[in-house]
Amino acid sequence: MKIAILGFGKEGKSVFRFLKKSPRYNGADISILDKKRDERYLAHLDAFDLIVKSPGVPFTLPEVAKARASGALFTSATALFFDHAQGLIIGITGTKGKGTTATLLHKMLAACKKDTCLAGNIGLSMLDILPNLHEESITVLELSSFQLEHLLFSPRIAVVLDIFPDHLDAHASYKEYVAAKKGIVENQTKNDAVFFFEGSAEAEAIARQSKGKHLAIDPEAFRLFKARDLKMPGAHNYRNAVMAASVALYLGCDPVRVKKEAHSFKGLPYRLQRVRSVNTVSFYNDSAATNPHATAAAIMSFETPSILIAGGRDKGFPYDVLAKVAVKSHLRHVVAVGENAKILEKIFSKAGVPLTIQPLLDKAVEMAWRYCSKQQKGQEQWNIIFSPGATSFDQFENYKERGRAFNRIVKELKI
Repeated sequence: MKIAILGFGKEGKSVFRFLKKSPRYNGADISILDKKRDERYLAHLDAFDLIVKSPGVPFTLPEVAKARASGALFTSATALFFDHAQGLIIGITGTKGKGTTATLLHKMLAACKKDTCLAGNIGLSMLDILPNLHEESITVLELSSFQLEHLLFSPRIAVVLDIFPDHLDAHASYKEYVAAKKGIVENQTKNDAVFFFEGSAEAEAIARQSKGKHLAIDPEAFRLFKARDLKMPGAHNYRNAVMAASVALYLGCDPVRVKKEAHSFKGLPYRLQRVRSVNTVSFYNDSAATNPHATAAAIMSFETPSILIAGGRDKGFPYDVLAKVAVKSHLRHVVAVGENAKILEKIFSKAGVPLTIQPLLDKAVEMAWRYCSKQQKGQEQWNIIFSPGATSFDQFENYKERGRAFNRIVKELKI
């Protein structure tokens, strides 16, 4: 049997380890196809009996699309995991908030003495945890659109958070992006369940595809804790916490322990993370905000004057949401960095918010601090929010590298 591992990053390497140890694939001829090893890595896909595709390799690539149309058999680490895993699988998808919700749910389950693992886009590579699972295990998976696309399995418990345009540089359209997300429920049975936010149109539409129990969550009706009780700022983070708690309670967790975990959770790095406070000015790092909707949520998270540092590589998004929230927010100034600075300038001018373009991130931080120092009155609380609303690929390898750079700049800033 000839098997190709298509993409050899973190997930591809975990696939290689799995195939080498699995009796089912004993004796298989395994090839590694990766752009870093060979520019023509897609040239002979039809030569393999099975192709294990990594999420970073889009189905929209012409060679991949042609191979699928010709009948080539594709699978993924996600599919292999579902096929071999024991215990309960909880899958969480959405455009933003997946990591926060998955991590907090995992912490709540662990606090309630459940045997739980966190994997997928966050935590451990899912295939690496297979030996640790048994019938009582609960695996919490953060699942992206790329992991769900053409997946022939669905988790017993699916969680669908808010969905809005993203990854339009890798998906053919927003419609295709949403269709990929449907994989989280398409193969559920009547014994399964799907959680979604009441009033979230795209999430509800996906949930309707499930044959299982439909559980609509209304954060405004939630009573176990309030937004003011949390260490994470923002209405979007409160929604994430409510969803995590709702799933934990559904699985029989102690409400007291669930509430305690929600109260103590500080959030994940680069997701509206407070980096430094000087007197009455706080710096927040939201580098994981790679689309305008995430940045809009960050802007609306504060009720005191704020300066936004935003920008990066455009992915073809509509930016109108930024103009809409800027009008009703406490945003006083924007410092734009990166390739899409001119787009941001046009958008924020509609809202009457002044904007300055500064190509370098370190200079942008200094500029934001100087503006804040001049405009601040007395002990007025101000916020400097780094929430790019675009990818990092114009200046950084990924949002984590960009986030680390911002943290270093802020901590080294001489004030």
